[in-house]
Amino acid sequence: MNRATRIALHLFLSIFAFYSGASAQNIPSPAPKPNGGRNSTMLNVDFRKLVSHADLSYNEPASRSEEGLPTGNGRMGSLVWTSPSALKFQINRADVFAENSSTHSFPERHGDYASGCGFVDIDFVDYGDEVFAGPAFHQDLSVYDALMTLRGNGVSARVLTWNEHDVIAVEVDDEREQPSPINIDLRMLRRHIVQVQTRNHSASSKLDIRNGRIALTQEFKEGSYYDSSAVVIGMAGRESKSRYENDSTVRLSAAPGKGRFLILIASAASFDPNQDVASRAVTQLEQAAAKGFDAMLASNQGWWHDFWSKAFVHLHSQDGVADEVEKNYTYFLYLMGITSRGAYPPRFGGMLWYTNGDMREWGSQYWWANESCYYNALPAVNRFELMDPMFAMYSGMYDSVSLAAAQQWGSKGIFIPEVVWFDGLEKLPDDIAAEMRDLYLGRKLWEKRSVSFRELADTKQPHSSRWNWIDAGSWVNGKWVYKDKGAGPYGQVNHIFSSQAKIAHLYWLRYEYSQDKVWLRERAYPMLKGVAEFYRNYPNVKKDADGKYHIHDINGHEPIWGAQDTLEEVAGMRGIVPLAIRASEILDVDPELRAAWREFLQNLAPLPTSDLPAAAGLVKDGGPRRWISGLPPVQKGNLEAPSLAPANYYDLVTIESDDAELVKTANATYDAIYPHGVDEKTAINVLNRNGAAAAHLGRAEDLRHMLPNQLNCLNPARDFCDWSGGGSTRVLRNRLTLREGPGATEAERLGRVAEALQLALLQSAPPAPGKDAIIHVFPAWPKEWDAQYTLLSSGAFLMTTSMKQGKVGFVEVQSQAGGECKLRNPWGMSEVTLYRDGKKSESVRGPLLKFNTRQGEDVVVLRKGETLGQHRQAAVGEAPAADQR
Repeated sequence: MNRATRIALHLFLSIFAFYSGASAQNIPSPAPKPNGGRNSTMLNVDFRKLVSHADLSYNEPASRSEEGLPTGNGRMGSLVWTSPSALKFQINRADVFAENSSTHSFPERHGDYASGCGFVDIDFVDYGDEVFAGPAFHQDLSVYDALMTLRGNGVSARVLTWNEHDVIAVEVDDEREQPSPINIDLRMLRRHIVQVQTRNHSASSKLDIRNGRIALTQEFKEGSYYDSSAVVIGMAGRESKSRYENDSTVRLSAAPGKGRFLILIASAASFDPNQDVASRAVTQLEQAAAKGFDAMLASNQGWWHDFWSKAFVHLHSQDGVADEVEKNYTYFLYLMGITSRGAYPPRFGGMLWYTNGDMREWGSQYWWANESCYYNALPAVNRFELMDPMFAMYSGMYDSVSLAAAQQWGSKGIFIPEVVWFDGLEKLPDDIAAEMRDLYLGRKLWEKRSVSFRELADTKQPHSSRWNWIDAGSWVNGKWVYKDKGAGPYGQVNHIFSSQAKIAHLYWLRYEYSQDKVWLRERAYPMLKGVAEFYRNYPNVKKDADGKYHIHDINGHEPIWGAQDTLEEVAGMRGIVPLAIRASEILDVDPELRAAWREFLQNLAPLPTSDLPAAAGLVKDGGPRRWISGLPPVQKGNLEAPSLAPANYYDLVTIESDDAELVKTANATYDAIYPHGVDEKTAINVLNRNGAAAAHLGRAEDLRHMLPNQLNCLNPARDFCDWSGGGSTRVLRNRLTLREGPGATEAERLGRVAEALQLALLQSAPPAPGKDAIIHVFPAWPKEWDAQYTLLSSGAFLMTTSMKQGKVGFVEVQSQAGGECKLRNPWGMSEVTLYRDGKKSESVRGPLLKFNTRQGEDVVVLRKGETLGQHRQAAVGEAPAADQR
């Protein structure tokens, strides 16, 4: 696929999302039951009550814009905050990128940008009393309805983002004794500058008035790259006038008057320079005006109520900690529902909630270590539509990353870097690619870089994994002057390959949890094959004198540079190659490759441990064998540092692992990381995934502390990238944080907690990668916490169960694809009775329960002698009221 074709593909994705109001890559799920395949026969869930536990309620205005309440439809979004006189937004989109992989104009860190479309201020006061201040103020978010409401002195408003099209609707009710004109200002992000020229890149903004509506368009150009956005604002139910307020603001003024009227904020974006994005936004605005606020609300409620019914988690503990974990879990699902349903995933720091114009901490690229916080938790939530944008982006760059594997590394398959542009990696000139291979593979001295290589590097973005050896610099006499990081071609993310292994594993899990062979053939297998072939053909993977394949001169993610057999990379190979083999067997393809992969796997170097001869002298304190970060020699980093990567990723270690020594090593490593144990004071950093390891190792008591500790950010001064720059703020009232820096509002820790929580409740645990999973309910659940849930497992089984006072009541299995269910007996060796579609059926005994299912069948598992009526539960969802903040 050439570059023009790639741009056309991205254009198609964007247009598809616009017209369908859905994700651009939507793979059908197996046919559901007539009732939707979700409604439990055992639990009567009051979803409104349950989901409303996560509501937010502000008695005082947000103290800063980043503390606003979030709204969106997965493609377009904003935080909503107030000043004493105004309601404020910054309109953001997931498909707006100021630049792409071919840019030569942003050599400074944090210089590139994306998403922002315009500021909107709805000002209620020209001259008079403040409206959003004092005891009358109240701002609320209903998570169940995705509806924000606002009350002030004589003024109230309702705010939603329409699910069907990209429109934010604001219904205003003005009941002041002396109403004032209400002014809606649409402002440029780059204030007072119509066009910004950054070397070869231009960003232009244009204000317009169209038939009484106000508009702001943006165009981004560099070489052949083009992207554009538009925001159009109109009004219904009130006379209005529009005018240009100044060179960066256009205003729409509503005549003073009592009663309700509607403000509509529409947006659109396009990669096609021939498309009038403002006209597209106008069309959406007109559709919203014809619909009216109540009809849009009803449409949204239909979508969101169905969304909430797909799965749930309900928790309770006497101390209220479990209840708080549940609130944050539900809120995380809301955040993903309002940000991750477009042609591209939201970027990890900022999502669709930027409030600071075009200032972008960490730029516009995607870091998988951060992005994974949002997507690792999603296979079990039974909402694959939330994963589609991520899959669409990485599949959309497949040709680009295939070329990059060959150009940059001299390998086959694909190379998806840890840090990547939305469209992948640019095609390099042949001479630069050849030199890059020699430099990055250690075949050419770093000091011998050519003039042409240096000149190209001078223009490249240093966050990119391709150029991450570039350190900070400064402008000197109009030239960007920088140094490397002192380790040749190495940097934090330059020589990382395990990120693509983790991405490919999610493609596999999508198959495992849906049993969709079309997905496996067309989407998952190309990724698995691509990653396996990259590793197998990587020039610095060599069969050494011991007969084992070792990987040389590689990173151990960010902390370890230029080491050998790093834990991250060996785990990646040991995790992905078995899945490529298994997928090829299922699809009956590539028998020759399958044989080569088996030989590679059988002779692959072991995971690096403290007792290996090559690790002699690394570990000073002795102790049992544990995993270490890698083997010498190393350019930079502490190889002795323990890591739990094999217990976190790829199902290398699960609660069903068939390798006792591997589990023993995992536990020893865990104990080395937490030598004093885990308690209420143990800090769990935002990006930390060790909660997943704790769940895989069955450490329920540790999880009782890890989950709330990670939510509460116990050590932000050490954890956050710019603690003081973000205002030394730990957790904002909207449950978000500024871990990534000022303006980079994020929810990464909520995703990490959601993943660990689900693994504590339910695991689909194969004995080893690529083997059949065995389902465990409550495999690592604190006995002090009561829980009820419906979650998706491997095999496309929707699992519903309940635990109270440490006892499992029942297990309900809704089979969405048919097939054999393998369930670890939650009552030990006790005999159980199966009820199929409400009728008593066969009995099964033993520690492992195996039974066949039909697609659409509902099977309830009870201890022998118990009945359905004993365990049916009503009114699931009762809990404390919403947060009062």
